[in-house]
Amino acid sequence: MRYHRSDVVERALDVLDRYGLADLSMRRLAADMGVAPSALYHHVANKQTLLAAVADAILVRGRRPRRAATWDGRVGEVCAELRDAMLAYRDGADVVATVHAFGLGAAGPAEELDEVLLEAGLDPGLAAVATRTLLHYVFGHAHDEQMTLQANSAGAIDRRPRDTADFGLGLGLILDGLRTHLPAEDVSRLAGGR
Repeated sequence: MRYHRSDVVERALDVLDRYGLADLSMRRLAADMGVAPSALYHHVANKQTLLAAVADAILVRGRRPRRAATWDGRVGEVCAELRDAMLAYRDGADVVATVHAFGLGAAGPAEELDEVLLEAGLDPGLAAVATRTLLHYVFGHAHDEQMTLQANSAGAIDRRPRDTADFGLGLGLILDGLRTHLPAEDVSRLAGGR
């Protein structure tokens, strides 16, 4: 059977979901597909390229339409979408955060957050820091949730992940801080619109 790059990424997502990131190797993926590991290199240059494609696929599959009219509502939508997309796959937070940190892909949420925060009136330098802060929060929260679920299912701990309201509350705290850095006219206009 002849495989395409999309087939390799699809199978890699399946292997990730079944075995986790630690066991997503080129060798395991090739065995799962019934080909020699060297056959995969026709589609992906190395494991880092594979992980970048997997992370991008995770994000694309998690896309939802934007409905919010306010900057903070849009930020909330981007962050919730990112969190949910990562949680849809075993070790999804690790994959997406790693690929993003290495600059290999998974840039869509960062680009969208930058755009929204600049449109809101934040200084470009502050918008960049705010985007990184939001991403670190979402990556960390999703990672904590996934680790708790995995440890609980393995019997290592006996506790459930925090309620999803915890995610929204933490995000709200970050947004409250960002509002204090908006230009005065934007803050008063937003306060009047609440």
